[in-house]
Amino acid sequence: MKKLSILLASVLTATTLLVGCGSKEASTNTKEEPKTLTISTWGFNEDLLKKNIYEPFEKKYNVKIVLEKGNNGERLTKLKQKKEGIDLIYLADLYSMQGIKEGLFEKINTANIPNLNNVYDLAKAPQGEGYGPAYTINSLGIVYDPEVIKTPITSWADLWKPELKGKIAIPDITVTAGPLMMMVAGDQAGVDIKGNEAKAFDKMKQLAPSVVKYYGKSSELANMFNQGEIAVAVIQDFAYGNILKACPGAKFVTPAEGSYVGLNTINVVKGSRNKELAEKFIDFALSEEVQTATGKAKVEAPSNKNVKLTEEEAKGQTYGEEMIKKLKSVNWQYVNEVNKQWIDTWNKEISSGK
Repeated sequence: MKKLSILLASVLTATTLLVGCGSKEASTNTKEEPKTLTISTWGFNEDLLKKNIYEPFEKKYNVKIVLEKGNNGERLTKLKQKKEGIDLIYLADLYSMQGIKEGLFEKINTANIPNLNNVYDLAKAPQGEGYGPAYTINSLGIVYDPEVIKTPITSWADLWKPELKGKIAIPDITVTAGPLMMMVAGDQAGVDIKGNEAKAFDKMKQLAPSVVKYYGKSSELANMFNQGEIAVAVIQDFAYGNILKACPGAKFVTPAEGSYVGLNTINVVKGSRNKELAEKFIDFALSEEVQTATGKAKVEAPSNKNVKLTEEEAKGQTYGEEMIKKLKSVNWQYVNEVNKQWIDTWNKEISSGK
């Protein structure tokens, strides 16, 4: 009986050891389930962004990225209606300022974003300390087809020349570049836009005979160039790469009078359950490696000042300290105050005939 008890104890001990070894083996081979990071962004250049940002980040941090796509206005409206489920949001400066005003974003912990030290000063906290940095810097310019437009375009004033009648596309007032076009019109009218909108609108009316399209999406322009519907467009430079695919000879011009800066930002959404992971993503998006890749692909001009591009790679992009210094800033706070009024006037007096 004593021998039987000893035998049973030995069997139980051996079984426990085997189970323990099996558990250890299982824990070694079990991979932790990836966290989900939901990002609200635009739909353009998705393949290149997936290759250069999303997939490398997923691999590095064991994350599954889910995208919610749409234009600035659509996505901001959706965020106002339902904040839950979205961790990060990409927005142009006009719309991110609206989001800050509505209290839709978390303040970020800059200690978790060391790459902030490597971006240009104007990109670090463009809309207030603690809010999202600009991951790219863009500017307004003119693109034209030299096969059709034989005299080089060098100035904003050239847009008003009669020989361009029926050849131009300009941004609608409801898109990010729309208010920038109003700034240009004010400059051409010889006034500061603030308080002098009527003169800027008069200048826009003078341009109307030349305008084929007040576009709502820059992605529309490539096909219009390809089909010969337009030969000139006012764009933010990030749209140039797509136009080049359709019109390889197209030239991008920063007019002699200078241009206005645009800053696309990334913010952490209020109530995100993945705030630290979201901050890691912002840091990753600002890194020299990622920004070099997106800059070389002409997807987004870098805000990281350590990025080095060749002259050909930088062509058509807002790149380099000298160029960035010359850009004119925009009073987005004022634009937000008058935005609805501008849209109403634009719809009544400018776009109603198109």
